[in-house]
Amino acid sequence: MARDCAKHCPVSPMKNSLLVIAAILLIIQAASCQRVRVETEVEAYPTESVDLRCQFVDGGNTKLTQVSWIWEPTEGQRDNIAVFHPTYGESFPESPFSGRVRFIQGTLTSPSITITSLKMADAGRYTCEYATYPSGNEQGTTNLVMLAKPKNSASPVVVQASTSGEPVVVAQCEAADSKPAATIKWMGAVGGTENTTSKKGPDGTVTVRSDYRIVPTPEDNGKEVTCIISQRTQDKPQTFPMKLAVEYPPTVSIVGYDNNWYIGRTDAVLTCQATGNPAPTTVTWTVMSGPMPDTVQINANKLIVRKVDEAVNTTFVCEVKNRLGVSKHQVTTAVIEQRKITAGPSTAGIIGGIIGVVLFLLAIVGAVIILVRKRKQNAMNGDGPPKHKPPPPVKAGSSTEMLNKPVTDSVLTELTETQPFSNVYYETSGEPVTDLDACDDGDDNTVGGGAANGGGPAALEDSIQYADVDEALPPYSDADDHRVDEPPSAAVARGESFVSAAMYV
Repeated sequence: MARDCAKHCPVSPMKNSLLVIAAILLIIQAASCQRVRVETEVEAYPTESVDLRCQFVDGGNTKLTQVSWIWEPTEGQRDNIAVFHPTYGESFPESPFSGRVRFIQGTLTSPSITITSLKMADAGRYTCEYATYPSGNEQGTTNLVMLAKPKNSASPVVVQASTSGEPVVVAQCEAADSKPAATIKWMGAVGGTENTTSKKGPDGTVTVRSDYRIVPTPEDNGKEVTCIISQRTQDKPQTFPMKLAVEYPPTVSIVGYDNNWYIGRTDAVLTCQATGNPAPTTVTWTVMSGPMPDTVQINANKLIVRKVDEAVNTTFVCEVKNRLGVSKHQVTTAVIEQRKITAGPSTAGIIGGIIGVVLFLLAIVGAVIILVRKRKQNAMNGDGPPKHKPPPPVKAGSSTEMLNKPVTDSVLTELTETQPFSNVYYETSGEPVTDLDACDDGDDNTVGGGAANGGGPAALEDSIQYADVDEALPPYSDADDHRVDEPPSAAVARGESFVSAAMYV
């Protein structure tokens, strides 16, 4: 009937909300009433010691009568391991902890204990329980986690090259007696698979073992795989690199014959190259038919022909052995009358180097020629520097206003009084005169046909040119510095103005 009601009687959302609120209030009340303070979890290692702390806080009017420590193993029954009474003192009942547990202070308010010589079996729940009046018993529980560092190891497994195509174990890795259990991973370039197993010990530790499997071939011999072990107690993962050991029968080849064994050649050498695991122990040279020629000398894996003749025109056989098998290889040497002329690899290398250097130099020369031509072309197109210098500035005696000013007696008198004719001054800032000035030769306002080259009037210049050298000079003038026998360069008629020819640089 109750099941039918549960199936068919709906529960209102309001009732669900009330139930959740009630549960939350109970949790809050329990937390507020928790007056026994302990650590939730403590970690420890075998052979070491551990402190389990306990404290009663906010006692108020509560009377503490006794405190006990109770151990609850992972599997088994609860045991009292320590009791403290304010009147009767400390007590340690018979338990697996006898002689290994004691109180740190021995008071009701702080009955913390120490456990020495820890064992893996000591892991479990430890409850600090108070007997109080009038509220009854109050307690707090600490979970002791026993940790064990793993004993890590790894090693390759010697195997033979597979002929069946079945994978076999080529490496093993183990993390023994650890708690919690370790994890093992593999890294390698041989494309193997891993198989991991774990086994739990009587003391709670775990041993993890992992095998690495491949289908071994001769090429896998010496290749590297790495085992990586991670565990809670380790600061970082521990790695074990290993080289695979794959055994296989020997393989052999003969090198040194160059198809140029001509009659009279000396010290021709054949070498028997063999590989195998284990390494080949014996090397034997024979000929396909007949005895070994007298001109042949055997030195371990080398066959030396002191002087080539018709007797070595035969087939040589090299045979090698190890404990897994035997391997042979042969080469037929053909003796020729005359030596073949062939370009050696060193000569070809030198020729190639010379060609490369020549091509490099040609590339540099071509780049320089292109650059020079481009610069010349830019210069012809006007992108370069100017092709000629501008004409030098023409000296002028005065500004252009003096050219148009009529010459009168008063002007001559004024010039005579203010400036002696023996001193000629040139104004470099005057405007240069071009051939266009020739159009003004007919101007009636000028004297004597006009001023010369934009300078002063011609009459004035004549006076300057023929002035008496004994004429008195101003006190600031030096007679030696003024030569009057040479006409000034500015005394050029307007019609004779010129432009200097262009100068190319």
